[in-house]
Amino acid sequence: MLAALAAIPILIAVAVRLSSAVPPGRGPAFLDRITQNGLFVGVTGMLVSIPLFLPLTVGVVAGDTVAGEAGLGTLRYLLVAPAGRVKLLLVKYAGALVFCIVAPLVIALTGAAIGAALFPVGRVTLLSGDTIAPAEAVLRLILIAAYIAVSLLGLSAIGLFMSTLTDVPVGAMAATVVLSVVSQVLDALPQLEWLHPWLFSHYWLGFSELLRQPIGWDSFASNAWLQAGYVAVFGALAYSRFVTKDILS
Repeated sequence: MLAALAAIPILIAVAVRLSSAVPPGRGPAFLDRITQNGLFVGVTGMLVSIPLFLPLTVGVVAGDTVAGEAGLGTLRYLLVAPAGRVKLLLVKYAGALVFCIVAPLVIALTGAAIGAALFPVGRVTLLSGDTIAPAEAVLRLILIAAYIAVSLLGLSAIGLFMSTLTDVPVGAMAATVVLSVVSQVLDALPQLEWLHPWLFSHYWLGFSELLRQPIGWDSFASNAWLQAGYVAVFGALAYSRFVTKDILS
């Protein structure tokens, strides 16, 4: 799955390299800037991946945490060890968190590398109009990847909870991915504006503050608090379900 995510910025860079100039305002944001500066491949790759590809892969990883072991018949053998259910649950969630961190970082760094190989690299013009050196621009890419990693923490907690409800990993994966789609659809409806700040996907595209000078941290903080709430709620639900669940496989 990491290889598939890495292929996204590569496909974007190759497509832009082989095509004519991209008209301003056409396609994803920052797509028309790639030919001017290859570092924008990383930003565009992450932007394209947020609505579907990243939630899909996180849903697969998180949904497989507990249900995957149950489906293979290895869950009860893991619990025979003196680790205990709580420790097993924490270790499984830690694995999902590692994927949440690595996945956007792979897209960002792969995009920066292929962009530097196919396009010129120079000072980067931010949304605020300021320009920064390439080294600082790479640092901004890493900050955006960190922002996206934080954005996926709530979804991974939901996937962990779903994984404790079933012994069929595909069911937990599908339920997690469907919930991510539902959250984004609800977030797009202006009639439900009162609900938007409570949706775990509400701040997924709010990393534009990291592309300004000086950097604004309000969206990052709001996103972190929201995801922490989802982790607390669904982590507690997963704990409550798992410690009382009859393990038959």
